[in-house]
Amino acid sequence: MGNVELILPGIYLIGGPGISRSDDATVFIIDFGTELVMIDSGAGGSTKILTRNMEEAGLDPKRITHLILTHNHIDHVGSAAAIRDLSGCRILIHDLDAEAIEKGDAIKTAANWYAVDFAPLSVDLRLKGDHEVLVFGDEELHCLHTPGHTPGSISLYLDRGGKRVLFGQDIHGPFLPAFGSDTRDWRQSMERLLALKADVLCEGHFGIFQPADRVAAYISKYLSMIEA
Repeated sequence: MGNVELILPGIYLIGGPGISRSDDATVFIIDFGTELVMIDSGAGGSTKILTRNMEEAGLDPKRITHLILTHNHIDHVGSAAAIRDLSGCRILIHDLDAEAIEKGDAIKTAANWYAVDFAPLSVDLRLKGDHEVLVFGDEELHCLHTPGHTPGSISLYLDRGGKRVLFGQDIHGPFLPAFGSDTRDWRQSMERLLALKADVLCEGHFGIFQPADRVAAYISKYLSMIEA
């Protein structure tokens, strides 16, 4: 499958440093059979690489029905418009992070860090609850509001094959006033993630952690380093 990493059956890492481009956060695909869900989309310069990686893994990018953005930073949302143009998918993000991408806010999206322009991006669905569940066939994809890095940061988890897979992007921060960061909220969010007792952690920049004790150790390490 080339650079694609199969995490569990039907769950793939298709983008990120060493896989697509160095400026991309990690990008994941969940295959629900009749539908594909993409989690984050990289910084914007790797759309062709992401789609090629999918095709090499036997996945048709046009089958993507949902693109879920874990927060509004450019390294996670940059290719979202191109992916929607290709597949017709719906773009989802938490309500508290939606305005920044719909306005093309260069500071809150961190596009200024990358010295790129970010064109305003319309959102198809704003997640507003503390815990929303998306149903695909007989499986559930849980969307948890986990603020801290940004006000609208979310984490997702899925139970498959007897294992709980957590998509906890950017657990490590950074935490900056320009992003609307709040380390007190973040600590509460991390305690919530620990309580999930996930078997696999798919992190935003540092890859895959498993089994459960490594997941807990990774999250706990940052809790010990970062004060409220």
